[in-house]
Amino acid sequence: MMAVTEDARVTQLLARARAGDAAAMGAAYAAVYEELKRAARVQLRRMRDAFQTTALVNEAYLKLAAGADLKAVDRNHLLALSARAMRQVLVDDARARKADKRGGGQEALTLTASLGNGDAAAVEVLALDELLTSLHQLDARAAQIVELRYFGGYEEAEIGDMLGISERTVRRDWRKARAFLLAEMRA
Repeated sequence: MMAVTEDARVTQLLARARAGDAAAMGAAYAAVYEELKRAARVQLRRMRDAFQTTALVNEAYLKLAAGADLKAVDRNHLLALSARAMRQVLVDDARARKADKRGGGQEALTLTASLGNGDAAAVEVLALDELLTSLHQLDARAAQIVELRYFGGYEEAEIGDMLGISERTVRRDWRKARAFLLAEMRA
């Protein structure tokens, strides 16, 4: 019962944010902040990236808040948009690190501290981002499932709830997407 009221409160806050209430967006994001931190922690642990969980969630918020066209309609939609924003933050960071390796030998100050695994993680994030763009053209829902699972750190049941589909459909699309991604990575 409590989750339903929290969902309704987030939905109301998002409606106010779409109507121009800037403080409502912050309040909606604060309501899902701990869940986003949990998802980011899972993702960063899996990637073995030195990016800080709080920094990732905060950077994702800044990306969302800067978007004048925030159209999140409910809690699940906000979580999905946040996962996409986290993906964009990680991809931007990976691109910057990759560019720094090629550029003038100057040490750049970034949000991450690369401790050896960072360069490999940067390449992996960039490769996955390119593959997801290709997959999105073939199957947008499968690409969104990969994004939510990989960049958002969500489980199948959570993804099913967010997208309004069954866990079985999530598993089927995940297997299909994984097969596509593996085939493309080997090509």
